[in-house]
Amino acid sequence: YNMLDKVAKTLKLKKAEIDILTIPKRSFIFSLPVIMDDSTTKIFTGYRIQFNNARGPTKGGIRFHPELDLEDVKTLAFLMTLKCAVVNVPFGGAKGGIVVDPSKLSEGELERLSKAYIRESYRFIGPETDIPAPDVNTNPKVMAWMLDEYEKIVGRHAPGVITGKPIELGGSYVRDISTSLGGTFVLKEIVKEFGMKPEGTKVVVQGFGNVGMNIARLLYEQKYKVIAVSDSKSGICNENGLDIKQVIEHKKNKKSMKGFENAKEITNKEILELKCDVLIPAALEHQITKENAGRIKAKIILEMANHPVTPDADVILEKNGVFVIPDILANSGGVVVSYFEWVQNNMNYYWKEEEVVSKLEEYMTKATKGLESSCKSFRCNMRDTLYIIAIDKILQAERLRGFLR
Repeated sequence: YNMLDKVAKTLKLKKAEIDILTIPKRSFIFSLPVIMDDSTTKIFTGYRIQFNNARGPTKGGIRFHPELDLEDVKTLAFLMTLKCAVVNVPFGGAKGGIVVDPSKLSEGELERLSKAYIRESYRFIGPETDIPAPDVNTNPKVMAWMLDEYEKIVGRHAPGVITGKPIELGGSYVRDISTSLGGTFVLKEIVKEFGMKPEGTKVVVQGFGNVGMNIARLLYEQKYKVIAVSDSKSGICNENGLDIKQVIEHKKNKKSMKGFENAKEITNKEILELKCDVLIPAALEHQITKENAGRIKAKIILEMANHPVTPDADVILEKNGVFVIPDILANSGGVVVSYFEWVQNNMNYYWKEEEVVSKLEEYMTKATKGLESSCKSFRCNMRDTLYIIAIDKILQAERLRGFLR
């Protein structure tokens, strides 16, 4: 929320406006009893926060994580509200989750837990109210279980209640790579603005999970020179560019980057400080801090993870002329394609892959261009500009509804 204080000064926000942006509309805490495989009952805690619905039904993922707490969920729901406003999809923001380490549960236990979450929350979610999606440690399989439970309870077909579903149950094409693909469209605009060409642009990707691996592969296919990649255990680097398809193959077979030919090994810490044009942190939050920000040699940082750059680091990077593309824009391709999935569900008419890709490009490009021109008129960095634009849109919706004078 420290960004909010900054924006409040710039936009001269009144107390009521700040309250709307800091107090969630609805917060739920659920107790979820689940019968485990050994016939004992275990009680799990679930959360759902619907932060703001002035611009449309709320939208946001459900994560399964042992360290999840209400404060995390609240911050993430606020960020979702901003994200939807930035890319201009007609949704508000929400977030939810269950305090659990899913790797410790059997498949049956996980299914019962997922369905228990829906039994407790079904009155408060729905295609016109609040639309969950996958997030950390959840996937299309979990979404399918949740959809099934919801439809059983309400007694009708309702695929629009949840996005990120398997294609066979009304999921959308491209949803599996939408976050990464959206990021490449944003980068394309910024690289153009910098007067750089893909083939001369050196890219470093930290994090080789779903998002990192896909963005590395997509950029490689678009002729960018990906010179280094890393996962949580190891990293590899080759100044002349890596063959990402071979790297993916190697990682699949060996479960690690180690031993990849024609590349030297590099640690996760070192990879951030390599000399490159574009650095893509796609792993966890708080990777670039005031400790290492001064040693970052990239021209552009594309934040594909959530919050990979701390506020202190932001100040140092700006002073050193590093251009940061914030996560709220960079990784919002996921929510854009979730919106497309919801539209397709509501029409019961489904688009081809090419159509989804071109619509996603249109949304991401428009948001990026709008942002670049606002950056110039506000004379501030991209993150500040993003917050100003998003918060302004949300408050404008509240004013039109008559909640603010």
